[in-house]
Amino acid sequence: MTRVDPGIEPGDGPDAGVGTPTDAAAPHGDSGAAVAAAVAKHVLDVPDFPETGVTFKDLTPLFADPDGFRHVIDAVVEHHGPDSFDVVAGIEARGFVIAAAVAYATGTGVVPVRKAGKLPRRTISASYSLEYGTATLEVHEDAFHRGERVLVVDDVLATGGTAEATLHLVERAGGSVAGFSVLLELGFLQGRQRLAPRPVHALLTL
Repeated sequence: MTRVDPGIEPGDGPDAGVGTPTDAAAPHGDSGAAVAAAVAKHVLDVPDFPETGVTFKDLTPLFADPDGFRHVIDAVVEHHGPDSFDVVAGIEARGFVIAAAVAYATGTGVVPVRKAGKLPRRTISASYSLEYGTATLEVHEDAFHRGERVLVVDDVLATGGTAEATLHLVERAGGSVAGFSVLLELGFLQGRQRLAPRPVHALLTL
């Protein structure tokens, strides 16, 4: 079977295992069929990247399309409600793009959740397992006010390791997770189940 990379940058190590989707039905997601179709038409499968046997899910065409990008950002805001969070946390790296757009649309701020060693001041860190080895994410220790409502966003949910580590990290840093949204969920990898009972909002589920 084909390994599916969830959109991890080269060198990160895949956050997904071996598997293929089993549902070839029309595009579907938590914000309805129209939004799911808007995401689906922009997803490009890139075989053998970043390594042989991996199929990379490339969402950069969606970011480059002004109408499509506006559509998905509006869908994230509509799902959660613009008054339901105080700040948006984006997971490195494509999550930064989504977080900045959602924050601008709602008049909130952005907090980057970064790979280890990228932030200049004192940090709080969380490690998680990859297919091979481990990885570490960090936020500044003063990134959130105590009890601040944090909407966490990323491009893809695969096995859920990155998301799970991020949600724990937000809470350890003093924030309260108000929601979690992704553009694309690889449902056959069961990342949503790993994050339960936290609700997951995915615009497109494959």
